[in-house]
Amino acid sequence: MKIVLTDAQTVFDHLVTSEPLRELGEVEEHGLLKYEEVAEAIADADLVVCNKTLMDPHTLRYAKKLKYIGLFATGYNNIDIPYCREHGITVCNAGAYSTSAVAQHTFALILEHYNRVADYHRFVQDGGWQRSPTFSPFLYPLNELAGKTIGIVGLGAIGQAVARIANAFGMRVLAYNRHPRTVEGVTMTSLEELIRESDIVTVHCPLNRDSENLFNQETFSGMKPGALFVNTARGGVVVEKDLYDALESGHLGGACIDTIRVEPMEENCVLMQAKNCMMTPHIAWAPVETRRRLIEIVRHNIESFLNGTPVNVVS
Repeated sequence: MKIVLTDAQTVFDHLVTSEPLRELGEVEEHGLLKYEEVAEAIADADLVVCNKTLMDPHTLRYAKKLKYIGLFATGYNNIDIPYCREHGITVCNAGAYSTSAVAQHTFALILEHYNRVADYHRFVQDGGWQRSPTFSPFLYPLNELAGKTIGIVGLGAIGQAVARIANAFGMRVLAYNRHPRTVEGVTMTSLEELIRESDIVTVHCPLNRDSENLFNQETFSGMKPGALFVNTARGGVVVEKDLYDALESGHLGGACIDTIRVEPMEENCVLMQAKNCMMTPHIAWAPVETRRRLIEIVRHNIESFLNGTPVNVVS
């Protein structure tokens, strides 16, 4: 079986490799194919595994042997599912591999905002502590999480993991989900109430027609003055110019962003100039252990398909 990897560099490095997949067949690994290169590269593939490569009628037009597309991801909006269904191509995704990692990164961002670790470290490295007249120079205000209200938008596996951490910090936890859930330590509420009452609003919902542009001028204006907005979900849930305006006006106290609308970031991304906006380059999902877990799920998906019992099939 020939297995073609179309965007391997989005998953692998010297610590996490494609070696587990090589036991399943002949692996042809491409670092990052351009859109116009995909069709020829997968023309003789039996199986394709990708992360964000667009699989549509154009890129799939030569792939007459193709019977399987595996994803190095949970989301599958880059795959033309109706086309695959029509042509007998099974599509399998990888779910629940990054729950702990994304929840951890969410709080890494929140803690950095309230504890200013990088700012104080920079102060020490610049010799500021050596010149300080006091043992505790109060350069940057610090705040406790205990007693603060966190609002979680999207109470799936990641949202629930965030809730457990928030409870451990002694926070009040509100959540909004399209379908209400009963989760210990969490109060379900409307989106409007969550936005109005939360000191921190953190997003963990998928990107779909309901969530696209959900966070806009109206949403941000309804948040508490000085509140923190956190997005480790998908960039498309945010109108970036509206977030910029809310930060520049001082209405929001800050934003912590791991995903943006266009990735990699464009030269003219408005959030680069935003006040009190901390950004990381879509790496919440990417700890070494998380990526190794992902590869094992992808391997299991392929093995199950080859054995005639496919799992994690996208319908």
